Amino acid sequence: MGSQTNLETIQETHYKTPKLYAVTLYNDDITTMDFVVELLVKIFHKTTAEASTIMIQVHEKGKGIAGIYTYDIAVTKKIQADQMIAERGFPLKLGVE
Repeated sequence: MGSQTNLETIQETHYKTPKLYAVTLYNDDITTMDFVVELLVKIFHKTTAEASTIMIQVHEKGKGIAGIYTYDIAVTKKIQADQMIAERGFPLKLGVE
């Protein structure tokens, strides 16, 4: 009988590292520092020390990064933070950049 050739197909898979987005907090004159720390601990899972450092940066420089995530996670964190902000009646603004 005829010879049978066994061909293996090798498929290389190339994965792209997903683009990352920063969730940024913007300073205002009404939102309390304690609330910003609480938000960073509850939503962004920062330690109290990390949250305090970010809060001071927001206060002194006008903005600070709450965290860096893939797009879907960044947007979800922003939505969760916006809900908490609205519940407390603060004007704190966040962005996904």
